[in-house]
Amino acid sequence: MWIADRWKDYEVLDTSRGEKLERWGDYLLVRPDPQVIWDTPRSHRGWKERNGHYHRSSKGGGSWEFFDLPGRWEIEYELKIKKTLRFGLQPFQFKHTGLFPEQAVNWEWFAEKIRNAGRPVKVLNLFAYTGGATLAAAAAGARVTHVDASKGMVGWAKENARISGLSETSVRWLVDDCVKFVEREIRRGSSYDGIIMDPPSYGRGPKGEVWKMEEGVFSLICLCSRILSKNPLFFLINSYTTGLAPSVLTNLLTFALKKQFGGFAQGEEIGLPISNTGLVLPCGASGRWSLEE
Repeated sequence: MWIADRWKDYEVLDTSRGEKLERWGDYLLVRPDPQVIWDTPRSHRGWKERNGHYHRSSKGGGSWEFFDLPGRWEIEYELKIKKTLRFGLQPFQFKHTGLFPEQAVNWEWFAEKIRNAGRPVKVLNLFAYTGGATLAAAAAGARVTHVDASKGMVGWAKENARISGLSETSVRWLVDDCVKFVEREIRRGSSYDGIIMDPPSYGRGPKGEVWKMEEGVFSLICLCSRILSKNPLFFLINSYTTGLAPSVLTNLLTFALKKQFGGFAQGEEIGLPISNTGLVLPCGASGRWSLEE
């Protein structure tokens, strides 16, 4: 398992009965987590001192309950390459805060590859959300194209780049359907040295285009292989789809990339350490491909 264990401003404090207690900077949140199927004593005092609690509804969805939580606050993460990323957070629909902290373990992986490349690097980030991976790649020195179907998420990512002190010229921001964008890049003859994608299990593009992970992800990876440069650095795919094993991601990258480029493909669970128990909370899976292990 790849574990994001270098956070100072974020921490999973405890887990029990379908929920996790987290510290986001100075604030404590309780949010549901489908992986937490154990019933253990809630001994940590944070369970009672929480600033926000997202309650699941039996009818689907849910709602927030707040206890002295600001509408917006910031946390930061320092990469091993000594670059600091800053993120604006706020609680919004579907229990999210605007950041998936477990992804820091992947930021470290490709930031090192970009920094050590010894040449200009172009990176494409698809389904790019609020820009965690975009910021990490840009901070490492890459020119990044950031694509997401949500105008609001792209705006949020731009603000994260601003407060992180990143140059406005280091990222190209696009509101677009990811599949259609890649198809146009193929026609244009564009190429990228690294590709990152964080596709949802299910989603819709800006014009109502339907996306289903199991049906569309392999063809999208194959499309993306056509815009990789002649000397590509890496390919990263993340999955939160229940039941999609890390070995499936390994196979997808092997079938789509290894025959053409060689290199190495590997899939693993990603996770976050749980402070109160010393265990690890699984947070989905990632697949990585690169020319060198």
